[in-house]
Amino acid sequence: MKTNLRIKGEDETLDAFYHGRILVLQKKRGYRFSIDAPLLADFIQTREKDRLLEIGTGSGIISLLLSIKPFRHIEALEIQESLADLARRNVLLNKLEGRVRIIEADVRDYFPPQRFDIVFANPPYIRERTGRLSSSSEKSIAKHELKCTLFDIMQKTGESMKTNGKAYFIYPARGMEYFKLTVRKKGLQIAAVRPVFAHKDREPRFFLTACEFRAGEEKRLAPLILFERDGSYTEEAEKIFAGRVHAAIV
Repeated sequence: MKTNLRIKGEDETLDAFYHGRILVLQKKRGYRFSIDAPLLADFIQTREKDRLLEIGTGSGIISLLLSIKPFRHIEALEIQESLADLARRNVLLNKLEGRVRIIEADVRDYFPPQRFDIVFANPPYIRERTGRLSSSSEKSIAKHELKCTLFDIMQKTGESMKTNGKAYFIYPARGMEYFKLTVRKKGLQIAAVRPVFAHKDREPRFFLTACEFRAGEEKRLAPLILFERDGSYTEEAEKIFAGRVHAAIV
């Protein structure tokens, strides 16, 4: 506990996830991750030998949550200095120095020495020159296409992924057409899509997707429903937020 207190700033909170298996420092008033991070971490499927690239790690949350799964190494990119520092401290806090490396870099200027088995991202979802910016620059950069666009992310995904690799993303359902157009323009194909609903009788909020270079027919996976009618989590949502290791095969 003493070690935790030494690395926690006065403007930060220390939160526990997966029943205390993962500890995460977050800004009190800056960028804080939301429900989409554990959903994507659950969706990504890994093997012990895999090398992964995360584009836009923020506080490092998705890479941290992935640490309960098998993989060889994660390179996690973050352009914002304050969040890259936070992510590095989160890696230290969870004793993941040998498995996760935080790199402060603009994705457009990052050229890895070798390709990755898996690339993943929770991209900024508010398109260029649209939407109202937050008073917090951290939040604005995380949500808006200010420092990089979805096209930039797909460009780097194609450049960085092995020919037999796979890329995983989560994106708002209302942006599906824009997402699919961007994927196609950058030489990728959608292998599988899983819609995410808050309630089963409403419109989907997000979709989870796996992309490949040669995907074949697109798989439509069973929808993920987060809440029951009474507002409680569904059984599958509870398993996700508890940190299950095995998700549906895609």
